Amino acid sequence: MVMLSWYDTCHSQTFKINNDIKRIVFLGNSITYQGKYIEYIEAYFITHYPDKQFEFINVGLPSETVSGLSEPNHAQGAFPRPDLHERLHRVLSKTKPDMVFSCYGMNDGIYLPFDELRFQKFKEGIHWLHREVIKSGSKIVHITPPIFDERKGKAYANVLDLYSDWLISKRYTDNWNVIDLHWPMRKELESQRLINTDFVLAQDGIHPNNYGHFIMACNILWELDEHLSSASYGFENFLSEYSNRDNILNLVHKKHVLMKDAWLTDIGHKRPRMTIGLPLNEALKQKDSINKAIKLLID
Repeated sequence: MVMLSWYDTCHSQTFKINNDIKRIVFLGNSITYQGKYIEYIEAYFITHYPDKQFEFINVGLPSETVSGLSEPNHAQGAFPRPDLHERLHRVLSKTKPDMVFSCYGMNDGIYLPFDELRFQKFKEGIHWLHREVIKSGSKIVHITPPIFDERKGKAYANVLDLYSDWLISKRYTDNWNVIDLHWPMRKELESQRLINTDFVLAQDGIHPNNYGHFIMACNILWELDEHLSSASYGFENFLSEYSNRDNILNLVHKKHVLMKDAWLTDIGHKRPRMTIGLPLNEALKQKDSINKAIKLLID
């Protein structure tokens, strides 16, 4: 059992998802498209607030940046990185979110050492995203990027440290809602490696494993002022008060796999090699059936 070394960390900013929030959209890159952290968050909310009709929509797109940058030979030259600027207006008009969670940064420095011009493009992209979401009438919560394992490259790990610190600073300079995942994940990685030098949160240094996604979910929930005392003892105890926990998690996963591809296909994007989702109307019908099955497990 893995203990969470960052559980007692003081979270300096908390805010609630108000009763007027119904539709919650997650934007990001392949880490968000993986989406396990979103599944854990949804599983928490549907078990703890069964009478509230939250809808969690994952429209993360692998390889995407908010900076608009791409390596010259990205994907062995097969395609440039998709740019959020190309699709954001469609995301907002089609999903009509009440709240947007945005997690960018991992790809935005394009895996090169720190450069002021690349950093400026990231900042400009984040400012643009913030303005566009607010203009649409939605709230926005920015999430710092997960860590890049320095064993895969100290220079790029430092880039994400800097990008994360800048995002955190927006809490104080602009009163933004910002959730920090970066530093708690780094603290957890460093603490666990004191016990086991082979410990990893991401095998490739980028994409978190299930435990990494669990850390992400818990930090987001804590920042949303949710109290997860049992989670401090590891994933084994997450939602352990529900005898059908594993079945609930499996159904939530099934729903997210179905819906993320349906939404991405319906919205449209320029990223090749993606799964073509079901027509949205058909996917929504299947989602309703899954939701009914989940409700039976909770009631």
